[in-house]
Amino acid sequence: MKAGVVVFPGSNCDHDAYYAVTQNAGAQASYLWHQESVIPNDIDAVILPGGFSYGDYLRCGAIAKFSPIIGAVKKFAAAGGIVMGFCNGFQILTECGLLPGALIRNTGLKFRCHPVDLRVESTNTPFTALAEKGQILTIPIAHGEGCYTADAHVLDQLEAEDRVVFRYVQNPNGSQRDIAGICSAGRNVLGMMPHPERAADPLLGSTDGLVVFSSLLSALAVK
Repeated sequence: MKAGVVVFPGSNCDHDAYYAVTQNAGAQASYLWHQESVIPNDIDAVILPGGFSYGDYLRCGAIAKFSPIIGAVKKFAAAGGIVMGFCNGFQILTECGLLPGALIRNTGLKFRCHPVDLRVESTNTPFTALAEKGQILTIPIAHGEGCYTADAHVLDQLEAEDRVVFRYVQNPNGSQRDIAGICSAGRNVLGMMPHPERAADPLLGSTDGLVVFSSLLSALAVK
């Protein structure tokens, strides 16, 4: 597997994602600058990392969605390509329409930065195929606008279609129905607010985030 890690002005977890893929998961990776308009043919998966793309000056992810690379990412996803967005990356995926709903200010309006427990809700995705349904993962969050919200019919549809991938065990930000991560209808796009790349090395105190990268490696190996 070779992952393309998109770099926006303000990305601050691009190197973390690159390291998790190359050093912890043992795969390949390269950086994709936000002004590029084509995803290279050797890229198997695209990662939109955490950070503050374009300084979040308008709204988290609202400026990034106009980057040339996002047009390429949307075409890549439409063709069945794997796309993952962590934290700010999740916000970008909702802003550009690859995932439904929106991320708004945390309940209490405080920035939350600490480990949280996630429950795996769906293993029917390439991102959780090696996990067990109900498995608890400890992965850190770091966000001020991580409260997932959507219309009731969208939430019902996500649940009916088994597209809620992760839920918080103890909700840290007020997300509706404790949602921490969702996938697209095609199951090839994942958005999650916690940072699996920050829980992929023993030195970080948890390797629970590796299940996301290992599952993806396994899924791509059988394609």
